[in-house]
Amino acid sequence: MAMLPIPNRFALVTGRAEGETPLTAFDAALLDAGVANVNLVKVSSILPPGAKALERLVLPPGALVPIAYGRLVSAEPGTRIAAAVAVGRDDPGRFGMIMEHTAYASASEVEAAIRRMVEESFTIRGGRPREILVRAVEHVVERCGCVFAGCVLWYGP
Repeated sequence: MAMLPIPNRFALVTGRAEGETPLTAFDAALLDAGVANVNLVKVSSILPPGAKALERLVLPPGALVPIAYGRLVSAEPGTRIAAAVAVGRDDPGRFGMIMEHTAYASASEVEAAIRRMVEESFTIRGGRPREILVRAVEHVVERCGCVFAGCVLWYGP
């Protein structure tokens, strides 16, 4: 039985945008985050052991891309929405934790909340994170807005 390869690269990405509909707002937020022209495959919360953090990944159009993400769409003008993604690691040679969070809040509020979530995920496993990497974004809705935050997993030499 063939096994899927384990990703060894990751990038934290965020996006925010407006659209005429919830779907087009989401698509535009993906474009803002740099992941609109690939097929996102939603995964849960484990960062592979030894995965290297990159600022930006070059993804081939149409690729199947593993990603843990959160998104929030609102069609209430004036509403503040936010999304955050975080990765915590205790040892680069071990697996890490990925958490994503969205809320009707500011970027700083979702960032604080997601840091607590990463810490709790390590506590549950009997450890403590040595590092926590976070990206957060907020947006004030004009007509139909979306915020997006994700941890893209990918492959490299």
